[in-house]
Amino acid sequence: MSHEARFAALNLELPTAPKAMGLYRPLLVVDQMAYLSGHGPLRTDNTLICGRLGDDLDVDAGFQAARQTGLAMLATLKAQCGSLDRVKRLVKTFGLVLSTEGFAEQPTVINGFSELMRDVFGEEHGIAARSAVGASSLPGGITVEIEAIFELEK
Repeated sequence: MSHEARFAALNLELPTAPKAMGLYRPLLVVDQMAYLSGHGPLRTDNTLICGRLGDDLDVDAGFQAARQTGLAMLATLKAQCGSLDRVKRLVKTFGLVLSTEGFAEQPTVINGFSELMRDVFGEEHGIAARSAVGASSLPGGITVEIEAIFELEK
């Protein structure tokens, strides 16, 4: 099954691909590798999910924010590459979670992103190397920021 078909079967809606909020590119392709800048949990109504884990948000809310961040990233991939079928595999994920000092469930939160990528790209191509760390501050108070590297089809 193609990535586009898997995505369609999930009945999910992509937000509008986010635009750069500074001097950077949301996606840069070098030698079949797509480097995606940090994305946040952008909803389809162009609002962002904000809040701190361990303070005003629980793990499930963080998981959903990471999943929404994945949808924003898929929107960028589709807008820049034309189709999710151009993706060969997810290679690396780096997730930042806005959290209190004592919060230690960042990997569980970033699973929201990782499970979405697995569901869209499959077990073999959607599970990557990954880091999930806590952050004391993120731009605009967003709950998570995730960057990723994808290999594209030739």
